[in-house]
Amino acid sequence: MGENKRRMLAGDWYVPDDEELLADTVRRAELCELYNASGTAPPEERRRILERLVGDLGERVRIRPPFHCDFGSRLSIGAGTFVNFGAVFLDAAPITLGRDVQIGPYVQLLTPTHELDAERRRAGWEKGLPITIGDNVWLGGGVIVCPGVTIGADTVVGAGAVVTADLPGGVLAVGNPARIVREL
Repeated sequence: MGENKRRMLAGDWYVPDDEELLADTVRRAELCELYNASGTAPPEERRRILERLVGDLGERVRIRPPFHCDFGSRLSIGAGTFVNFGAVFLDAAPITLGRDVQIGPYVQLLTPTHELDAERRRAGWEKGLPITIGDNVWLGGGVIVCPGVTIGADTVVGAGAVVTADLPGGVLAVGNPARIVREL
């Protein structure tokens, strides 16, 4: 394993466009394309594609295409989870979805963060901060979850919210940035 990939896996700053990471991207792109074209295929065939793409895939997971991710191997999706159309999961760092999570259409889970320093940003430096979504969370359509965020179990995030900071379990959060409006 090359130094750049080792740095990425450790959560350190890395440059994403080296040969080893690009090879991982090609693998992911091929599997996403295959999955996204499999809409009428039998469920078992679609599941086999997801098992090759996703690092840890629970039972009864349903993902509606199109679905896009950076690597796939850094995704852990718990049993009974449903992901609606148009999801984008950028998994430069681990993304962990608990059991029975509901993901609305066009939700984005974004682990990469980029340098604020203009020189380093131009050079392509980034790092990933993990995202963790607890059991029985519901993310409404168009929700964006930013790098490093944890959302506690049984929380609901309203459509279009941008989650920039951790949310505890059992709350309703809405807006940009997402704010807690009440306990559930």
